Amino acid sequence: MKLTLLAVVAASSLAAQTYDVVLSGGRVMDPESGLDGVRNIGIRGRRIAAVSEAALQGGTVVDVKGLGVAPGFIDLHSDGQDDENYRFKARVGVTTALEMEVGVSPVKRWYTEREGTALVNFGATVGHIPARMAVMHDTGDFLPRDAAAHRRATTEEKRATEDLLRRGLDDGALGIGLGIAYVPSATHPEILDVLRIAAERKAPCYVHMRSPGAVEPGSVTESLEEMIAGAAITGASVHIVHITSMALGQTGLAIEMIEGARRRGLDITTEAYPYTAGQTNLDSAVFDDGWQERLAVTYKDLQWVATGERLTAESFARYRKQGGSVILHAIPEEAARQAVASPDVMVASDGMMSHGKGHPRAAGTYARVLGHYSRDEKIVPLMTALRKMTLLPAQRLESMSPQMSLKGRIKVGADADIAVFDPARVIDKATFEKPDQYSEGITHVLVNGVFVVRDSKIVGGVKPGVAIKSR
Repeated sequence: MKLTLLAVVAASSLAAQTYDVVLSGGRVMDPESGLDGVRNIGIRGRRIAAVSEAALQGGTVVDVKGLGVAPGFIDLHSDGQDDENYRFKARVGVTTALEMEVGVSPVKRWYTEREGTALVNFGATVGHIPARMAVMHDTGDFLPRDAAAHRRATTEEKRATEDLLRRGLDDGALGIGLGIAYVPSATHPEILDVLRIAAERKAPCYVHMRSPGAVEPGSVTESLEEMIAGAAITGASVHIVHITSMALGQTGLAIEMIEGARRRGLDITTEAYPYTAGQTNLDSAVFDDGWQERLAVTYKDLQWVATGERLTAESFARYRKQGGSVILHAIPEEAARQAVASPDVMVASDGMMSHGKGHPRAAGTYARVLGHYSRDEKIVPLMTALRKMTLLPAQRLESMSPQMSLKGRIKVGADADIAVFDPARVIDKATFEKPDQYSEGITHVLVNGVFVVRDSKIVGGVKPGVAIKSR
């Protein structure tokens, strides 16, 4: 009786207060606590101030009855870091978009350029790729195309690259981005030295592994063994990016290897996007001699992003010399399903849209998991899917950034980063032919308590995204 009376008093106290925003009557789903029930959420400022069964009063009250209310999605792998890409992120429920694979350098300038101008929260690692490119005077833009890709670094160049990594960590980077496939001339000892820096600074490494596919020597198994061994030797924390586009038909084995390493105490995690194709630069080292055998594809499996055409030997040679982006249709559907079904493989888009051109993953990743794979194909329960795109990435980041302990959850005191969606209607609409199509069924999105999407439309004139930095 006493506990019941206290509960009534507490509910009355909450109901008597007025909140800035109230989300009323939605199906609140919190992967941390396991809450899955009808609740009212009261938001005050940038934080969740109440999660209540009782009705709440607010300056703005939004009826979300029949809709799912979840933590905003956290994209650990968003190469696109401008307003165009942030709009696609917001429309698919992403409230935090991070550049963790390629990374950035110099870090301080990158953060300064985005302060006060971002629709969603943003952050980045310090990148081994851009640091190596700068030191070795590579002529590439986003990815290396000559010196940094194909020449071994001198002792002085390695030292200068490492100095840039340390400086980036000093300036708030969320870890170290390591794209070994794009710098194949980087030796195993060079990579081990980078992992040592990460371990010394307690900074996770986000790694695009050395080689894909099943062909020995140089298989994805060897590449994953390099990372597992490096983590064991140095004590570094390692996150493997886009496991399906590296492991291809060996995705099940790769997931098993990561799970085995974790059971033995290594801090290794991974992610995937729910598509059967990747995207990268045609002039990068990925397409050096032997790419067809390694990837088990040929020219017709490459789709030129600018025009949508499938390539031939002649157009491949021409576009490779020109430079630009290509879609690589190489991932088996079974690999995508295995990654989505695995409860510990995080969801991350690896997305980048440029003037409406790109890969559908930039616009549709999260809606595709929720709609196609969870609701329609039933290969992953809805709460598990939400955990893979909210709580797990938040936990992956918490040791480096205490800010993330307030994200990825629906609870009192957490940041009001919230995605409201229709479980019956949510679906991706972007295709390889028309990638710039917003997803459907994401109804409202709040970033730090501010609506950035309302009634499935971008809200104009708001830029509530804040920098996510290291401790």
